[in-house]
Amino acid sequence: MEAVILILGLLFVAFMALGVYVSVKVIGAAKRGVDRTITQARRTVEETTLRAKSYGQVGVAGELAQLRLSLRTSMRATQEALQAGVAEDASLSESLGLFQRLSVHGQELDDELKRLEREPDRTTVASLLPGLKQRTERITHSAESLRWAARDRARQFADDDLAALNTQIDVEAGALRHWTVEEPSAGAGAGAGAGAAGRGGDRARGAEAGEEGPEALTARDPRAQTGYPWQKAVRPETTN
Repeated sequence: MEAVILILGLLFVAFMALGVYVSVKVIGAAKRGVDRTITQARRTVEETTLRAKSYGQVGVAGELAQLRLSLRTSMRATQEALQAGVAEDASLSESLGLFQRLSVHGQELDDELKRLEREPDRTTVASLLPGLKQRTERITHSAESLRWAARDRARQFADDDLAALNTQIDVEAGALRHWTVEEPSAGAGAGAGAGAAGRGGDRARGAEAGEEGPEALTARDPRAQTGYPWQKAVRPETTN
């Protein structure tokens, strides 16, 4: 009885632990989903604001907004391209690692541009704009190089696969139309077979016609030899 109670107690504890574990996992997944949704919504709002500033404002504020928008757009496009490609091409993992290192510099530049948007000394900010533009161009150029290299690699793989598929289809189509192709070896074999059959038939007809090989000891009776077909055979002598 005590053993049964102990087993039931252990089962109850196991089910409770399993329930807690599943609840924690579900809550964690839901929290990550909510955080991801909030991050995407915040990013969308921020980029919409930057786009409005870049088109609606002039001067230093508009240029800063344009730099941030260009940087964020290029980095996000490269990240999406590499993450989508690494699932099919493992060699892109190294490129993804390089992009993660580049993202550190991009995040630092974006934070700096964001701080300068609130800077009241516009003259100092304007003097910093050439250097900021150069840094932005260097980062976006590196990101675009990785992105287009990954796309070119995927396109090359697709072209190679299509070329191999076209070759296989051409071979299969030729095999399906085998009756339209004249094979010289088969014709030669057939001719040789026909010649051999003709020679065999000639030998058979010669044997049926009574052809004999050369005589070794005895000669034929000249009176029984027919000769040519237009000559009459010599009749043998008869006795009364």
